Amino acid sequence: MIDAGAVATRLVELRDVIASVDRTFRHDVEVVAVTKGFGESAIDAAVDAGCTVIGENYAQELVAKRNTIERRSPKVEFIGRLQTNKVRLVADLVDVWASVDRAAVIGEIAKRAPGARILVQVDSAEDPGKGGCPVREVARLVSIARDQGLVVDGLMTVGPTGRAPEAARSGFRTVRGLVDDLGLTVCSMGMSGDLVVAIEEGATEVRVGTALFGPRPPRG
Repeated sequence: MIDAGAVATRLVELRDVIASVDRTFRHDVEVVAVTKGFGESAIDAAVDAGCTVIGENYAQELVAKRNTIERRSPKVEFIGRLQTNKVRLVADLVDVWASVDRAAVIGEIAKRAPGARILVQVDSAEDPGKGGCPVREVARLVSIARDQGLVVDGLMTVGPTGRAPEAARSGFRTVRGLVDDLGLTVCSMGMSGDLVVAIEEGATEVRVGTALFGPRPPRG
């Protein structure tokens, strides 16, 4: 069971950190509470603490949390690697598809959730294992999505794992530049370990799990 009081305290501390970051971009930064692996009590705790957006990675887990999501009504971002055959399972639960990285996924979302909002995921760390399209493909995917009636809010990226936060800076800067060049508004980058660098480089939202909820339990 998640300690709701601890989550509320951590969120206040996190927002203090965000406010203290010395950055050129002065927009607000949204905190996406990544509830994957934590159970439905994490959604309750996040909403009670003041989070309005949760992030989920796995279709089956998201479906299992349907009752709590419908009861608490957070906005849901799907942030995990997306298989086309899973889109239909969660189409009515997802508000923003934040990990769109190929044309086949765009086509399936357009079919199952016409007019949906998406973020195109960029492989800024040059690590195919994380998902994301190559930088050179971003403009093409944005165009394909718009042609199929989807609303492209912005871009998402995941920094390199197992390295110092500074290692993510160059990739984050590239993604922020693409957001600006393409006239988009959302720049989703930065997680618990590298969010300060992400905010310095212009993130408009950060995706935070362990920094809010503590260590994530192993998947059963």
